Amino acid sequence: MQPDCPAEELRRAAVTAVALDKLVAKYNLGSMAYYHKGTGNVNADTMSSIILGTSLLTGHNIPVAGEYEIKNAQAMKIMDSFGAGGSFTEYYAMDFNDDVVLMGHDGPCHPAIAEGKIKVKPLRVYHGKVGSGLSVEMSVKHGPVTLLSVVETVDGKIMLLVAEAESVTGPILEIGNTNSRYKFPIGARGFVEARNAHGPAHHCAIGKGHIASKIEKLSKLLEVEFVKIC
Repeated sequence: MQPDCPAEELRRAAVTAVALDKLVAKYNLGSMAYYHKGTGNVNADTMSSIILGTSLLTGHNIPVAGEYEIKNAQAMKIMDSFGAGGSFTEYYAMDFNDDVVLMGHDGPCHPAIAEGKIKVKPLRVYHGKVGSGLSVEMSVKHGPVTLLSVVETVDGKIMLLVAEAESVTGPILEIGNTNSRYKFPIGARGFVEARNAHGPAHHCAIGKGHIASKIEKLSKLLEVEFVKIC
């Protein structure tokens, strides 16, 4: 807990976390997606205090995805069900000198796959919008990782799109978000081009370990397409 976290922000985050637990229990939710939209004091109060509670849910097998990305909430659920974690992720940047892709996301993290301690810190600019609230900052544990996207194909079917990589050390953006550096066997440019060729949303779920073979078996059980990029 960063020392500059205001007591009032901690209280707001705690109240929202309890409300989220009640919401999950009331509707027996196994996963959830939300979107920051709308106006008014009540909505702003809830949405600017949601990250700690949604991170706790994600760490307790109820993955929560931002940007109302329902497909990715299910990708996170698959990763979590395999015991691999499953944290909300998107592209941040590409480092062609080190041949790595920087990936992460604001909002919920998955505490079980953090490298070292997770930081809880206040944000003066929240999700790129002027506001308030607390956020969580972490990197994904160094070592083997798997990226999973649940993709809706052009004919309305489902594809499981997978890539295996390594979470590596190096400088990251310390902006109150999840942020990591990933090295792919086909290189940063090769990964981005190969992944985007299949038309996924820009989000994916990331988990620890190389578990592409397990996801392939799941795809056969579900009778959906499976594609492994690397």
